[in-house]
Amino acid sequence: MIRADPANPKGIVWIASYPKSGNTWVRVFLYQLMRIMGGHPREEDEINKLDRASTYESRLYGLFQQFLGKPLSDATREEVATVRPQVQAAIADRSPGVALVKTHNVLGNMHGIPIINLAVSAGTVYLVRDPRDVVLSLADHLGVSVDGAIAVMTTGGYMNSNTVDTAFEIWGSWSEHVFSWTGRPNEAVIVVRYEDLIEDPVKHFTAIVEHLRQSATPDQIAEAVELSTFDKLRAAEDQRDFRERSERADRFFRRGQAGAWREALSDDQARRIVQAHHQQMRPLGYLTEPGEPTDLN
Repeated sequence: MIRADPANPKGIVWIASYPKSGNTWVRVFLYQLMRIMGGHPREEDEINKLDRASTYESRLYGLFQQFLGKPLSDATREEVATVRPQVQAAIADRSPGVALVKTHNVLGNMHGIPIINLAVSAGTVYLVRDPRDVVLSLADHLGVSVDGAIAVMTTGGYMNSNTVDTAFEIWGSWSEHVFSWTGRPNEAVIVVRYEDLIEDPVKHFTAIVEHLRQSATPDQIAEAVELSTFDKLRAAEDQRDFRERSERADRFFRRGQAGAWREALSDDQARRIVQAHHQQMRPLGYLTEPGEPTDLN
């Protein structure tokens, strides 16, 4: 991962995560912070204006169509993979400075072509969440059972399909995704746990701001955190539908809690998730409670 030149910051900073791990929450916070820092008033339907502070690479169907020469829905995954580095280079080139870009893609290759164009990348904010909680939100997002979501999260190389307005993404398994972004520590990548954002949002959002080298004041950060609470996001979604909501789900912002899996998962479901992902869960502090497995090899 390339670090931006402090004197002339340029390139993409990825807001990266496995799906349903807090990515959009961070984007809402950054939208509010940049609005506050810029002295701009609040707007109606802010929940659908996140692209004023960050973009979602897979939903830039206009750029993909430009390089493909045809609609996304008519393209194969291989064709999209071929133009993806060009799309990302165009994002970086069109931004006067650092471009904040959301992705759920793994950090890897497809047929030898990079999924993430590191040549135009300046850094990453990587969000991670206990997979036992992820599975509950993912099941709702995909419109499948919890067991179905467990299967998705353990499928190596998992990828979805192109649609009319969204380029396919390669999620891999939960463990593949986490390892791809965190397995080789790099100063340009900050790893933030969803659970830590919940426990002390000001502290950990401040760490994100510092990583992005923004000169926000403590008061500005605190205000942006307050405007980004899950209660406020749920209320906003109640008033206006969120355009990134899956058509299979009733809502995008569900509960925003940590540890809900303890009451929602069966013992067998929790065991299967730990068995599949314990090698990545343990270093992140997700297997520290008394009685939890310590060796499932």
